[in-house]
Amino acid sequence: MSEVIKGRVVVVGNEKGGSGKSTSAMHLIVALLREGHSVASIDLDARQATLSRYFENRQRYNEVHGTDLPLPEHFAVSRSALDTLGQAQEEERERLTQLIGDLQLEFDYLVIDTPGTDSFLSRVGHSFADILITPMNDSFLDLDLLARIDGENMQVLAPSIYSEMVWDQRKRRMERDRGKIDWIVMRNRLSVNQTRNRQEIAVILEELSRRLHFRVAPGFAERDIFRDLYLKGLTLLDLRDAELGFKLNLSHVAARREILQLIKMLGFQKGPSVTTEGPLEKAVS
Repeated sequence: MSEVIKGRVVVVGNEKGGSGKSTSAMHLIVALLREGHSVASIDLDARQATLSRYFENRQRYNEVHGTDLPLPEHFAVSRSALDTLGQAQEEERERLTQLIGDLQLEFDYLVIDTPGTDSFLSRVGHSFADILITPMNDSFLDLDLLARIDGENMQVLAPSIYSEMVWDQRKRRMERDRGKIDWIVMRNRLSVNQTRNRQEIAVILEELSRRLHFRVAPGFAERDIFRDLYLKGLTLLDLRDAELGFKLNLSHVAARREILQLIKMLGFQKGPSVTTEGPLEKAVS
């Protein structure tokens, strides 16, 4: 009997709000769709619902402008309304486990956006990750979520709360199906200036990557264009197709190249090389 091929699960997670999780998830989803992959998405932050509203804005843009910008099959999972904590958690686990299992059989990729707080649903979602992407603002405030740092000598003292949670979910994943989580920490909202803090954070992340077993990826620089595109439901990968009213400049071109570099590192491209003129390369050219 041949083995059933299941779609890969990509979880975008960080227990701190404002790190760019939904923006990162949206650009990854659109990049995967433009590469010709079938994609489903799950919003585990049904209360704030940033990713869900992003797709609503995108669908509205398609309807108003007559465009056909690609959309995933999207789902939002809300928290249980049961009063008893144990029963509520069991219901949440069953619903999310069933949904993930069904979608893995139908789609090439399943992208899960998690809330910026600790929740049971988020922990369950993390435990299913094949790839975990953690966007992190390039600051010591955000770094504190990964590890405790001695402010006097910049030495790593101990893993912090989010890192410990990821370690727990890695063990759960191994116990459930012998699978492994490829954890990628993405330095996000980078300053264009090479500051001393930025250099110190790079050194600390390099040490942490060896201790906590994650890879470090370059993320997106701080740019207003990301906020401007949200209300239209657009990404930088759509600018070639849509009449946006935005005048492209060198900053926008650089931002699209950042996205392409991230996709290359994650291994999501179907082509053998980013130098080829595949669908995504054409979108960012």
